[in-house]
Amino acid sequence: MEKALETMIANMPEKTGRSLEEWKKLLKTKSFAKHGEAMKFLKEEHNVTHGFANTIIHLSKEDKEEPEDLVAIQYKGKEDLIPIYNKLLLVIKAFGNDVTVTPKKTSVSIIRKRQFALIKPATKTRIDLGLKFNDKSTTERLENSGPFGTMCTHRVKLSKIDQVDKELTAWLKEAYEQAN
Repeated sequence: MEKALETMIANMPEKTGRSLEEWKKLLKTKSFAKHGEAMKFLKEEHNVTHGFANTIIHLSKEDKEEPEDLVAIQYKGKEDLIPIYNKLLLVIKAFGNDVTVTPKKTSVSIIRKRQFALIKPATKTRIDLGLKFNDKSTTERLENSGPFGTMCTHRVKLSKIDQVDKELTAWLKEAYEQAN
């Protein structure tokens, strides 16, 4: 899906007459209460096809929330998990200055040259940490990826801060090294 989105963004100037950044600037000058109003505007006023209009609106909305806001939203009602999240970041950032932390709507991607970990508050009492390995067997604690699908190869369920231990740190470091 990411490759298709990249292609769509690259083709946007030719197909719609404007780049994604130009469309974002235009939409910032408007204040649509509903997604449908923005769709109507782009389709009727600017002859943008449905697929491009939907993509432009969706990507414009992502810009409105700051990364810190996205994390705060993820942990609303799950505040007890924030110390676990913060400890994970502390461990991960110690690996090197080539780590990028990218909050999304429901999770936080941890990237080196490629994503190697994903932090997601799964329930009010548990964080699911997704890890991506080239080749690693599962264990009782290091489960298969579960709901992460192909984004990660493994998952570790964390409900207490002391679960961010030496074993977990070693797995994180291994995933980080393989993401080079």
